[in-house]
Parts: sequence; C-alpha cells; structure tokens
Amino acid sequence: MSRFRYRLWLFADALFGLLVRAAFAVLRVLGPDLGPRIGAFIARNLGPLTGANRIARENIAAAFPEKSEAERAAILRDAWDNLGRVACEYVHMDRIWDFDPARPADGRITATAETIALYNRLRDDGKPAIVFSAHLANWELPAIAAAKHGIESAVLYRTPNSPAVAREILRLRRDSMGTLVAAGMSAPFKLAKALERGQHVGMLVDQRFGRGPIVMFLGRPAFANPLLAQLARRFDCPVHGARAIRLPGGRFRLELTEEIAMPRDAEGLVDVNAATQAMNTVIEGWVREHPGQWLWMHRRWR
Repeated sequence: MSRFRYRLWLFADALFGLLVRAAFAVLRVLGPDLGPRIGAFIARNLGPLTGANRIARENIAAAFPEKSEAERAAILRDAWDNLGRVACEYVHMDRIWDFDPARPADGRITATAETIALYNRLRDDGKPAIVFSAHLANWELPAIAAAKHGIESAVLYRTPNSPAVAREILRLRRDSMGTLVAAGMSAPFKLAKALERGQHVGMLVDQRFGRGPIVMFLGRPAFANPLLAQLARRFDCPVHGARAIRLPGGRFRLELTEEIAMPRDAEGLVDVNAATQAMNTVIEGWVREHPGQWLWMHRRWR
C-alpha cells in the first residue's frame, strides 16, 4: 500500500470512528430499552437482505433438520433480533447491569442462588480457573459478571478490523471487565501468565479456528479453538462454563456451571482434543436450548 493510500485509509477509518462514536452517543440518549428495541427492529428487517442471512439459514437448517421451515424461520428471525439488541446494548452495559445480591430476581440481571454461590466460590477459593462462554444472548455479560463479583480475570477478545472502532469498543469495555487481552500471537502467553498469578481466564470458544482440532458441533464436524484446553492441560485448574440467557423485557439470567470434568489421556493429563470437544458439547446444549439467541451468521463450518 502506497503512503498516500495508507494515509487515505487512516483518514477514512478515523471518520468512520467519529460516526461510530456519534451513533453510540445517540444510542446512549435513547436509553437501554428503546435503543436495543430499535436495533432489533433494524436487524430483523435489514439482516435478511444480507449475505449473512443465507449463511445463517443454511446453518440452522443443518442443525435442525427435524424442524419445520416455519420453525427454522422463527429461529433466524430471533437470531437477527438478538444481534440487533446486542449491538445497541454496548453503550448501556452500566445501566443494564443492576444486579443486587439481596434481590437477585428483581432487576434486569438475575441469577439463581446456586450461580451466586459459584461466583463467590471462584472469587474466594484462591485458585485459578478457566471459564468458557459463547456468542449467546449478550455475550459481554459473563465477563462483566465476573468483574462485578470481584473475580480477577483476563478476558480474551477479538479486535475489530477498524482501529478507530476498536478504540471505541475498548473504551466501553475497559471499566466493566477484567484485564482485556487482544487475540494474537502473544495472547496464549498472557493468559498463561494470568493463570500463574492465580487469576481466572475467560474466552468465547464457539467460533471457527482453522488450525484447531475437529469437533462435532450441532451434528457436523467443525474446527475449534483448543487454547483453553491447552491451558487446562498445563495448569490442571478447574474449568467452568458461563452464559447469559435473554429474558423478556430486556432482562437476563446469568448461569455458571459447576466444574466440568475434563477428559484425561493415558498419562492422566487433560486430553486437549477431547477437552475441546467437551466444552463445545456444553455449548451445543445451550444453543439447542435457546437457538434464537446464538450467532448463526458466521461460517462455523466452512
């Protein structure tokens, strides 16, 4: 790329960043109820006009061959609705998070007594742990929940392609989550160092990773990211799953699983491929339970 084209790209990216910041400001004014509703309306109506809609429709049909065309169409519509809401909830996470341990069922964020006890145990047991999650409902919430419960954690995230947008997203996330670790060559080292310090590591593990092992996911073979399984093998620490479930009225229920037993090899060490499969099997169960809340639009099986 020539110097002129590079400077032009930087200018365009900066301009796009200003537009994103302006959009975030408008969403902020609209509030945590109206903004996500508008986002859902736009996504439901414009999403089907994009190429991603075909990808999502084919993915849903392959995962649920037993369902009728009308049932699969309803899942697809709900998936666009959820994605539109997530996009507009970014700027409102400080307002959406209103969890009160004294009244765990009354706010926008709810949790069972069992989940609350698990969060407290992770905070107080003095041990590192690995927590996996997926692109379900609002997938930012599990990391926010850990931070709000006082759990020291390092969270892996994918940096948007636009540097200007990346800065805006990071600005929104910085004060609500633990240590943010950008995906890249140094990420495994940084996550390992966090576990060495006794912290907790969190990561979304439901997207395609071409250099990983093949697992069965929603009835088809798919490449998966083995990083958390590799860390579990190295540190032999507890592994949990975390998710948020979208409820009516702009509410969510948090769930944290008990420790999940990782498969072992003949030497008694965590079997990386089998452990990767085990995590994806848990996520598959979550997706089948609430299929309209998963991100079907990506090429998970390409």
